[in-house]
Amino acid sequence: MADTIIKIDLNKSPYDQDDIHNRWHPDIPMVAMVKPGDDFIVECYDWTGGQIKNDDDASDVRDVDLSQVHFLSGPIGVEGAEPGDLLVVDILDIGAFKESQWGFNGFFSKQNGGGFLTEHFPEAQKSIWDFNGMFTSSRHIPGVEFAGLIHPGLIGCLPSKEMLKEWNTREKELYDTEPDRVPGLANLPYAETAHMGKLKGEEKKSAAAEGARTVPPREHGGNCDIKDLSRGSKVYFPVYVKDGGLSVGDLHFSQGDGEITFCGAIEMAGWIHMRVNLIKDGMAKYAIKNPIFKPSPITPKYDDYLIFEGISVDEQGKQHYLDVHIAYRQACLNAIEYLKKFGYTGAQAYAILGTAPVQGHISGVVDVPNACATLWLPTDIFEFDMQPNADGPTKYLDGSIDVPLAPDKK
Repeated sequence: MADTIIKIDLNKSPYDQDDIHNRWHPDIPMVAMVKPGDDFIVECYDWTGGQIKNDDDASDVRDVDLSQVHFLSGPIGVEGAEPGDLLVVDILDIGAFKESQWGFNGFFSKQNGGGFLTEHFPEAQKSIWDFNGMFTSSRHIPGVEFAGLIHPGLIGCLPSKEMLKEWNTREKELYDTEPDRVPGLANLPYAETAHMGKLKGEEKKSAAAEGARTVPPREHGGNCDIKDLSRGSKVYFPVYVKDGGLSVGDLHFSQGDGEITFCGAIEMAGWIHMRVNLIKDGMAKYAIKNPIFKPSPITPKYDDYLIFEGISVDEQGKQHYLDVHIAYRQACLNAIEYLKKFGYTGAQAYAILGTAPVQGHISGVVDVPNACATLWLPTDIFEFDMQPNADGPTKYLDGSIDVPLAPDKK
């Protein structure tokens, strides 16, 4: 039986635990040391640190303090790890706590984070998903149930001082191009809510002022939200500091490709069982700049899909040049409009695309002026036939249930 090297208490604030942190900085001390070949278990808060509750009121999603996120367990040191190595992480198992068999999905208000389709869904909404073994369903979205593919949305190693400076410089340059944009173009260091693990005193104060926010993925991995990093997958992380400094969190029960609702998976607290090894000088040997991974051999078996296309022409009919972002947005919007024909509200359809094992593909990037992106919607997750036919769609939902909404405060 593997040892649990980081334990959490869901009844306590993550700020009260010094083996948790919510910024990236090379000076954050290791909370545990392991050896190559060791396997161990790490417990994790949900990414908000318990700000979201299992109820039918979306005001907690509206009012969530996004400057606090993400709360990560770690960093974990690996003996012998040096800059330039590859840290090999096998995800052996992962799951929810027995006492916490539920998760949440949300759309953030455009005024507080937004999302991929924030112009269409500008106010906060929340759906709660209950776990039944490997399956999940929501009281807010009838007619759909699917198997989870549990994975960490966020995992990576500490940056070096040089890399941290590079991150902060380039993101500040982007932010400064449109500093008043809502949502913002980047999330800059913010010391007030920084949790710097075991750092204390002036060292903590100094690191908090420059610690990188955990919101985006970067060269070290980070918040990549790759749904296929589940049990059985293997990840090769670049190492930038002595001992590596592996941290993990933001566990998801299930997620569609793109995590389009931003709070866009089924977010949960839980545990992850990992094994670590090293490839010395692996970054140079294999020319690795960003992590690479082998996906899980265990995935939900959905092999019948309706595939929605989108091209780089926006909702106003404006032509864009090979813009994959716009093309995928159109594919998502096309799928939402289709699902509404069966009685789903737009919010319910949006939540399904964010939580279910939906695939997103880049299908074409050379045929000017239009890129083509596709969204693959598994049909077997629905309790009714949602295929096109000559008789037209049947509305299976009567509109009496919807995803709870919390209007913006005036």
